[in-house]
Amino acid sequence: MSQDARTTVSAHVLDNPAWASLSGAHAAFAERPGRREDAYAARYAPDVAPFTALADPDDPRAWSDLGALIGAGNVASLAGVLTPPEGWETVASIEGVQLVDTALRAEPAPEAVRLGPADVPEILALIELTKPGPFLPRTVELGTYLGIRHEGRLIAMAGERLRPPGWTEISAVCTHPGHRGAGLATRLVRAVAAGIRERGDVPFLHTAASNTGAIRLYESIGFTLRRRPSFTAVRAPARTDAGAGAGTGAAAGNNSAKFSS
Repeated sequence: MSQDARTTVSAHVLDNPAWASLSGAHAAFAERPGRREDAYAARYAPDVAPFTALADPDDPRAWSDLGALIGAGNVASLAGVLTPPEGWETVASIEGVQLVDTALRAEPAPEAVRLGPADVPEILALIELTKPGPFLPRTVELGTYLGIRHEGRLIAMAGERLRPPGWTEISAVCTHPGHRGAGLATRLVRAVAAGIRERGDVPFLHTAASNTGAIRLYESIGFTLRRRPSFTAVRAPARTDAGAGAGTGAAAGNNSAKFSS
């Protein structure tokens, strides 16, 4: 695979959005084996997002670099239908869906407020309560996150995560159980989408295939199913090509069993 192929391996950037993000808009958050810019594997910093990506899952060099990145015996979270090579173990896998904006009415939400680092404790508490998917202490740095407060308390939120060229993922869509049914999530999705479109990108999102209620909601407001990726946790061989301990294994092990949703 040529060096150019490391940024164009997929027929569409949404087939490998984490790699496209780490190679582009989110390069500042990327960790690569040996800090090599020509590496075939990368991951987000462990306090930003739990996602790892391969330039091409069919290329043995990508798996060699992944082993060097995460360290022998450690776990990485990958998206896409993957068959790990010999010596790698599939730890867990869930089926997901990827939906893209085809008819969404995007509009600001006047009641929404911008969330930032000072709001992280409240964000993490809401994430823990509602479990929309992984959110770490620095995830808020990946893009714009909006929230709605009631009597000063954060009760709903949504924001931006992956940013492959021309696209932005809407993520962390959640509402406190005591405030569901008021359309807060829909208003926030529309508001986040308005900001995405303003800079010329198209919104997309992921959720678990089992989350049929969310899928119905997203389809009802203008998202269309594009593909059904799997989110898979894989464990590196006991010794990698780069040798045991080549990566920051503890950090990889703590976060990589979590999945996009």
